[in-house]
Amino acid sequence: MAADGETVCVTGAAGFVGSWLVMRLLQRGYMVRATVRDPENMKKVKHLLDLPNAKTNLTLWKADLSREGSFDEAIQGCSGVFHVATPMDFDSKDPENEIIKPTINGMLDIMKACSKAKTVRRLVFTSSAGTVTVEEVRKPVYDENCWSDLEFVRAQKMTGWMYFASKTLTEQAAWKFAAENGIDFISIIPTLVVGPFLMPTMPPSLITALSPLTRTESHYWIIKQGQFVHLDDLCMAHIFLFEHPKAEGRYICSSHDATIFDIAKLLREKYPEYNVPTKFNDIDENLEIISFSSKKLIDAGFQYKYSLEDMFVGAVETCREKGLLPRPHDISRSCISPGGSLKVDFHGRNWG
Repeated sequence: MAADGETVCVTGAAGFVGSWLVMRLLQRGYMVRATVRDPENMKKVKHLLDLPNAKTNLTLWKADLSREGSFDEAIQGCSGVFHVATPMDFDSKDPENEIIKPTINGMLDIMKACSKAKTVRRLVFTSSAGTVTVEEVRKPVYDENCWSDLEFVRAQKMTGWMYFASKTLTEQAAWKFAAENGIDFISIIPTLVVGPFLMPTMPPSLITALSPLTRTESHYWIIKQGQFVHLDDLCMAHIFLFEHPKAEGRYICSSHDATIFDIAKLLREKYPEYNVPTKFNDIDENLEIISFSSKKLIDAGFQYKYSLEDMFVGAVETCREKGLLPRPHDISRSCISPGGSLKVDFHGRNWG
């Protein structure tokens, strides 16, 4: 359990994973330093300031992955750091300089800040399934020993390729730095994260997860043979591994395997009004399941709480509440685009 008043830093605290992790840390009695790019932007930080215990246990700190040394002050005096922040822009015109280099350099800058602080006992990094599974011939089961094929990623340039490359290169650079500088470093490898959320805009992973519902065809391949984890399970795994005295190395965090047809069936049964497709172009209905093994995490004592239905119902209901998806009574011809997809606002403005 957390020591009362133990101080930790969460990077990318306003985001999908970061904000939920902050909430859970506050509930456990931690003093949380939340780094964000602009603490004065109330649209982006209000959901943090409104959290229970935020008035007494939460402070916001300005920091940016692209600015060297900007995390030093926030990390000084902390016993733990949760590095969640990552640049993500599927439409980037210059992914090498806008996504990949800032991600690597930002990770190393945070690790240097941990070394300088001399108070940080463990650094927990939110990695990605994209560091493990992206290769030409897929395996039936993946574990912590697997790494994505970067030559294949760069050659194919599939949707999200820059994210897979940045996360893989960043984690590899982090392991090297940790070994050379004696940093207690843990990486958590979540599969696709789904569930209710706090941030006001559409989380990028839900653009992918809900793609059968919104008919965002460019994301179908990502969940064709997918693996999933509930946001709350992921955040509790972060805290579990930070607090576990014997935790070391990489940990896959994935509770469910499912194909795009399984997801479409679930969404169709729960939300028939969205007319979720039953077939997907160029995707064979007889797909084999590809699994991510969480054996290492479970053997350490962690238990998953949520079902696949919990994840997707939580995601859809939160999107509706925030005006990011049309509600059932709003669905009509007027919200279907000429291409047959729902008009969904991924940038946080209310639908309508």
